[in-house]
Amino acid sequence: MHPERRRELQQRRLRTLVDRLLKAGGLQAERLKQAGVTSGTDVGLDELHLLPTVSKQDLWDHYPDGLRMARPEQVVCVHGSSGTGGRPTLVPYTAHDIRIWGQVMARALGGAGATRRSVIHNAYGYGLFTGGLGVHHGGMRLGATVVPISGGMTERQVRLIQDLRPDVLCCTPSYAIHLGEALKAGTTLKVGVFGAEPWTEEMRQQIQDLLGIRALDIYGLSEIIGPGVACESLDSQGMLNVAEDHFYVEAIDEDGRPAETGELVVTTLTKTGMPLLRYRTGDIATVKDAVPGAPRTLRRMSKLLGRKDDMLVIRGVNVFPTEIESVLLADERVSPHYLIVEDRRTARPELKIAIEAEGVDSEQLRAELVVKLRERLGITCDVHVLAPGTVPRTETGKAQRLARWSQGQAPVPGISS
Repeated sequence: MHPERRRELQQRRLRTLVDRLLKAGGLQAERLKQAGVTSGTDVGLDELHLLPTVSKQDLWDHYPDGLRMARPEQVVCVHGSSGTGGRPTLVPYTAHDIRIWGQVMARALGGAGATRRSVIHNAYGYGLFTGGLGVHHGGMRLGATVVPISGGMTERQVRLIQDLRPDVLCCTPSYAIHLGEALKAGTTLKVGVFGAEPWTEEMRQQIQDLLGIRALDIYGLSEIIGPGVACESLDSQGMLNVAEDHFYVEAIDEDGRPAETGELVVTTLTKTGMPLLRYRTGDIATVKDAVPGAPRTLRRMSKLLGRKDDMLVIRGVNVFPTEIESVLLADERVSPHYLIVEDRRTARPELKIAIEAEGVDSEQLRAELVVKLRERLGITCDVHVLAPGTVPRTETGKAQRLARWSQGQAPVPGISS
């Protein structure tokens, strides 16, 4: 769609959303009225950044229904997650929402090269977590064959990849590494669509080297729709195409002003179960226009740079875990299994980093990484080179990359000093 035509569509859908929110009453309607909005005609895309936001705290405060607007009999399923804060967030979906979800996920898989002849090995977890069922809805909408293996049971996963000969792999990037290490022979896989956790270009290269595939990123969150809000395609030059006819994305700075790089704020233009106006995701990314001259005219977002609540402040310096990963995985001697530990046992927090390496001079590697991290971050980190298998693994869900250590035993053996 031509960007001007899509903007007209977004404008109509935004005004319809505002009218629906005002008619339904509740928290979002109250905040709109306080901002002087009495009708959808009062709102334009150019003034969207002036409107109030909602946050995960608002959903927690209204648990279990969140900010549900659909009638109970219209809700066909509930998804959600504990989220970074560890508190439950439940999101109601209507049949309309599921259709939209299937559509945007089918787009995402199609942009990654999947077709109705594809076999999609879906190793995202099924259940309240949106990853598994999101891919499932999209794959079926596309007409592909979906293998709903879910997470874990790695030996079984390897067997099915060998027997069913899939061309598309969907899972978290950390589990893709785990699968790549478990597969002993070549596969029919051609592309992987990986998300649910931030990952760097360095991890992308490791996955591609391990599996011999093209590794693409996907973004979503249960509060908005699940995976499919944005997805990298084969021709998007390393950024993710935003499904912006359904989800209008902004980036704002710490003061709430529009920015190219900042916290992502998402408005659900077409959702009916729990529509959200300017939801603050807590995710940090860059938002840019489409690739100049490309057939796809959607705006794009970068891979996630981190989360606001994952940002570490060490001796006055702001550090995102993804910055550390970029340094670690750029060194081929370092295993993709690592843990960043914020040591809070004293009044002056320190960063300890546990990595795994084998057959190397551990002291030399440690010293070199300390220098590289200091150059990148501006602070000195305490690096520990450990034996393979020391850092905890996970076969399901998101990999733990960051631990905050306030008391008790160390999060990983060997870093107490």
